[in-house]
Amino acid sequence: MMLQKESEKALDIQTASLQSYIRSSEKQKSLYKRTLFIVSISQIFGGAGLAAGVTVGALLAQQMLGTDAFAGIPSALLTLGSAGAALFVGRLSQAFGRRTGLSAGFMIGGLGAIGVIIAALINSVFLLFASLLVYGAGSATNLQARYTGTDLANSKQRATAISMTMVFTTFGAVAGPNLVNIMGNFALSIGVPSLAGPFILGAAAYILAGLVLFIMLRPDPLVIARTIERANQKPNDKGQLATTEQKENKRGIIVGATVMVLTQIVMVAIMTMTPVHMMHHGHGLGAVGLVIGFHIGAMYLPSLITGVLVDKLGRNAMAIASGTTLLLAGLIAAFAPGDSIVLLIIALSLLGLGWNFGLISGTALIVDSTESSTRARTQGTVDVLIAFSGAAGGALSGMIVAGSSYLTLSFTGGILSLLLIPVVIWSRGDKK
Repeated sequence: MMLQKESEKALDIQTASLQSYIRSSEKQKSLYKRTLFIVSISQIFGGAGLAAGVTVGALLAQQMLGTDAFAGIPSALLTLGSAGAALFVGRLSQAFGRRTGLSAGFMIGGLGAIGVIIAALINSVFLLFASLLVYGAGSATNLQARYTGTDLANSKQRATAISMTMVFTTFGAVAGPNLVNIMGNFALSIGVPSLAGPFILGAAAYILAGLVLFIMLRPDPLVIARTIERANQKPNDKGQLATTEQKENKRGIIVGATVMVLTQIVMVAIMTMTPVHMMHHGHGLGAVGLVIGFHIGAMYLPSLITGVLVDKLGRNAMAIASGTTLLLAGLIAAFAPGDSIVLLIIALSLLGLGWNFGLISGTALIVDSTESSTRARTQGTVDVLIAFSGAAGGALSGMIVAGSSYLTLSFTGGILSLLLIPVVIWSRGDKK
């Protein structure tokens, strides 16, 4: 009986706390700012975990398998694993809030990184591939964290909120690739293969990101947003509340998803094979880390400016900018001499920038087109499509290079990005 009374008292306190946010716009603004701060901290760690695996995953598989033909498989497995994790994290967040979904996703990603280290120690390709699937959960969670800042943002703040959380990913994402040699030497000093060294960093980073969110993300912004939305709903002529299906913009969801899927395919395909391409032209791990560091920096560092541009110039204008930037990146990567680090840095930086434009404009379209009652689930489903497209790009990239050349891969990727333009035209053509 006493336990029941305590439970009811706790429920009453929680209900009163939720209700207080409905009545106070100041509390909503305060929670919005606090949420951005907490997610930004987690993104620093998440970015380091993401970058660590991206930099050496293909090289580790190449070393263990002894061939380039399957060098794209790690990226494919990582993104395939992130597909399942995106659905899991999205559904978990919808049911229990962002805190539970995101912290669980990062923790699972950390366990995957530990599995990769063990696979390298015992030289098990099977365990390597299985662990990369699990490691993909960290990538999916890192990507889904961008939605958290939008839960309490108004329509003119959404892209900026997305960008503010993403920009902090830069600190970890840039540091990760540039710590390749340091982590490699550290790994050797404790008896672990050098290429598994960055995954030691990845494991620690993902687990820390999960702990930050689990401990600090209270109250949950998605739960508060749903409470506010329900309180503000008005009945229709029949006295019934409007359904979510009536409020969702299906076309906006389709266009937002398409923009992000196309940019993901192009970015992952070219990025995955660039380290292998560089190694074939005599570049060392330090040079590879430098190029990938610039690439990942360009994926996240411009976010703050990109978010403002998306809010000011519009989602469609920045989606077109994404396509043209990716085209330029593909052309430079295709025709740059293999021994030119400068041109590869420019190409991979533009590749990251084009992805950034597409991700933020596409994400803003998704948020604009959904309601908080189903938003996390829809976002998780869209991120599944993004992950599958990345998996396809990663898997095919190695086969294309093995069967043809890096030039063919980069040129094809650049041309494919132009499909974003008719998608945007189709979107605008439906407006009355």
